Parts: sequence; structure tokens; C-alpha cells
Amino acid sequence: MTETAASDFRPSQRHIRLDTILRLRWLAVLGQLAAIFIVAQGLEFEVEIVPCVSIIGLSAALNLALQTVANPMQRLEPIHAAGLLALNIAELAGLLFFTGGLQNPFSFLFLAPVLISATALPARLTFALGVLVVACASILFFFHLPLPWDSEDPVVLPPIYLVGVWLSIVLAIGVTSLYSFQVTEEARKLADALAATELVLTREQHLTQLDGLAAAAAHELGTPLATIFLISRELEKTVKDPVFAADLKTLREQTQRCRDILSKITQLSSTGAPFDRMKLSELIEEVVAPHRDFGVDIKVRIAVAVTAEPVGSRNPAVLYGVGNIVENAVDFARTTVEVNAWWNNDTIEIVISDDGPGIPPDLIKRIGEPYLSRRRTQDAGGGLGLGVFIARTLLERTGAKVSFTNRTFPEHGAVVQIAWPRERFEAIESLEETIG
Repeated sequence: MTETAASDFRPSQRHIRLDTILRLRWLAVLGQLAAIFIVAQGLEFEVEIVPCVSIIGLSAALNLALQTVANPMQRLEPIHAAGLLALNIAELAGLLFFTGGLQNPFSFLFLAPVLISATALPARLTFALGVLVVACASILFFFHLPLPWDSEDPVVLPPIYLVGVWLSIVLAIGVTSLYSFQVTEEARKLADALAATELVLTREQHLTQLDGLAAAAAHELGTPLATIFLISRELEKTVKDPVFAADLKTLREQTQRCRDILSKITQLSSTGAPFDRMKLSELIEEVVAPHRDFGVDIKVRIAVAVTAEPVGSRNPAVLYGVGNIVENAVDFARTTVEVNAWWNNDTIEIVISDDGPGIPPDLIKRIGEPYLSRRRTQDAGGGLGLGVFIARTLLERTGAKVSFTNRTFPEHGAVVQIAWPRERFEAIESLEETIG
């Protein structure tokens, strides 16, 4: 199995581009100007135009300054992005102060910066922005200028209604932000985990390509080694000094040994070689062999069937997937791991079980999700919970169905069942088809 550093799979830090925030701020500037124009000119309501336009002008000036000084394509640090979103909240609060406070239906625009933060920034910054919005809404509840309206028919909203507006803003921020954060976090974890899976596939593919490189090297080295062998043999016949003759004999023997080694490499790398396709029992033995010396007894049982033993290609995805599950079983087992296999005309099944603590009940339905791990090494920067996810993803790409259960009480331990349709298992040809 290919070893991959845990740091390769660490989720990327959250950054948002300056251009993204500037686009949102320009959209807010245009929308605010349009709203003031419609209310003042279209509806002919009395609006505090000067202070409102001043706030919008300052916002536009800041946008221009940021576009001039900084590169809009740069990715902001989370704290800087949160600062710009906080400024958006403060600007909106200033506009609402001059236009009716919470009586203004546009007060629900407080949700926008918090939702943006929930999808792009860490939870602590989103929480801080949410607190800022609640503080601004609370201040606007008590302090604000009248809502722009017809002076002959002023609107007077009861306090209980304003309390409802304030409460709805608070609840909407909490619920929608939490939902957006969870959905975005799951999508981010899945994307990072799939990237890790592709990295493993790429490394495994490089391993499968080594046999071709070995064949090419053997072919290129064969001619010079043959020349050395012939010259050393001829010199051995003509040299009379026993010391030189002994050295030439050693040189000829070692050259012949190199030729024999290259010949074996060529045979293993040739198309259609015996190791290109392997029986199910050979696959299991290759997967189990690296884990036999860790103090855990691995018992392999191959059921005798009437039908012939299935033979499939030596596929790195299958080897990595099954090998990772065996490795996990060895890690958690107390004394014994069992690998059982059987087949018939339609199905091939491998069952891997251990006598460890088993899968916790709260995780058994989620097992195989990315970044789901309770290994003690995780706290020290070790396991990321990606192993089972990668193994499951690779196996399912080959047509396998993977299920996780626990042994029936009073026995304890985890059980992983891997089942292929026999036709699909025997038709697996290459890693490229697995990736596709």
C-alpha cells in the first residue's frame, strides 16, 4: 500500500477573494441608491437623503480605494474578510437608522453578510458577525428616525410587532447561518476527501507504471551487459595470470547475474504475465501479507465452491481498498482478524472482521464519510478519518458494495463486507477504467 502523509489531506484554509466581496458591496451600493431614489422620487416620501447618500458615498469610495490599492483577485485572510462584512453591517445599520429602523422592511438584509460568512469563513467569525447584527438590531429597536411615509397618513407599528421583527431577525440569522455552515462544511470536506482519493489513485497508478519503466531499463541495459559478458569471457581465456583470471571470472559471473535479474524483471513486466491477473485467494494473500508481523493473528479462510475460483486483474484500487480495511482491522483488533471469502456464479464476497471494540453505535451509519475518525492519533495530528472513505470510494468505483456492521452480541468487533458481481470483478482491467 502507498503511504501518504496526513498533511497532504488537510482541509484547505478558508479564504474569500476580495473581488467577491467588492462585487457584493457594489451591488449593495446600487440597490441602496435605487431604493432611495424610488422612495424619494417615485413615492414622494420624505427621506433623509443627505445622510443616506453620504453613507452610500463612503461605501462606494472605500470600494474604489480597495480596487485601486489592492489586487481584487487576491484571497483575503478570514479576519480581513470578516472586517469588510462587519463594515457592510455597520453601513446598513446607519441607513436603517435614518429610514425607520426595524420598521423598514429592508432590515432583513442584515442576514446577507452573516450568510456569506457562514459559507466562506470560520464559525467563530460568523458567530461574531451574528452578535454584531443582533447588537445593531437591538439598538435600532430603540433609536431610529421615523419610517419614510405619507405625512398625512403616518404608520405607527405597535411595539409587539417590532419585537417580532427583532426576534425573527435573530432566529433567521441563527437557523440559516447554521444550516448554510453545515451544508458548506460537508461539501468542503467531501471535495477535500475526493481530492485525497484522486491523489492516492495517482500514486497507485505511478506504481503500476513502474513495471513498464523496469522493462524499458532492462531492454536498454541488456546490450551493454551482453558486451561486458562476452569481453570478460574472451579475456578470461587469454589471460594467464591466475589472479587476473580469477577477477575476470568474478566479473563474468556477476555480469551474468545482472542479466538474469533483468530477464526476470522483463518477464514480470511483460503484457499477459502471470501477475497481471490473479486469483481471489492470491489477491487476499497479497493484501494480508504486509500485516502479519504486528502481533495480531490473521486467519484467512477461502470457502470451497463448485464453480472455478474467480480471476481478476491486479487492480491497484482493489488492492488499496481491501488493504486499507485489513489495516484498520489489525489496528483495532485485540488478538485476531478473520478474512473470509466465498463465491458462486453470480457473486464474490470478502468479509473482514476483528475482535476489537467494534464501531460505535453513533458512527455505524456514518462510517465511510470523510474526516470521520476517533483514533487517538488524530489529536496528535495523525489520522484524519480519510482511510475508510478512500477505501470505500475506490472499491465502489470497481463495482463493489461495501457495508459495515458489528458482530452479534456477546461477540464484539467490527465486520466489513465487500461484495462484487462476479462479472464485474473479472472484467476489471486497469486503473484507468476504475478512475473513469
